[in-house]
Amino acid sequence: MQLSTRSRYAVMAMVDLATRQTLSCECDPICLAEIAARQRLSQAYLEQLFGGLRRAGLVASARGPGGGYRLARTSEAIAIADIVLAVDEPIRATRCEEGSAGCLEGVGAEGPGRCQTHDLWEELGRQILFFLEGITLADVVTGRVLGRALPLAGFPEQKLAAE
Repeated sequence: MQLSTRSRYAVMAMVDLATRQTLSCECDPICLAEIAARQRLSQAYLEQLFGGLRRAGLVASARGPGGGYRLARTSEAIAIADIVLAVDEPIRATRCEEGSAGCLEGVGAEGPGRCQTHDLWEELGRQILFFLEGITLADVVTGRVLGRALPLAGFPEQKLAAE
């Protein structure tokens, strides 16, 4: 399961911005061209994403020479979920939406239906959102993310096959 490109790029850019402001104590706005170069992202794409971030009150912009973006709040006050939701990305683990063609049940003679796994994927999406709500930009910048995913009570923690 992966987050969309929009979400991942927005988080990468915001972490870059927070890093420059938090660790470097830079108070001047940072231009998107610098972020794009450091993160190897398209500046035009970042401009689209930062429009949503600005409307959500996560960044403030300054125009003109020396202009750019800065965090509108402290990095401790911005959850990763805020960033993902600001770029209009619902957190879903499936294309399954009640009553849509994405559900295998789709729309039948009796009206909208749901596939058997609908609730499973819906709850997985909620768990991802809960996790991202508990991680801030400051956590990512300062390396306080590893070990934050917790196993459910009563279930042994298993090693990931990818490790």
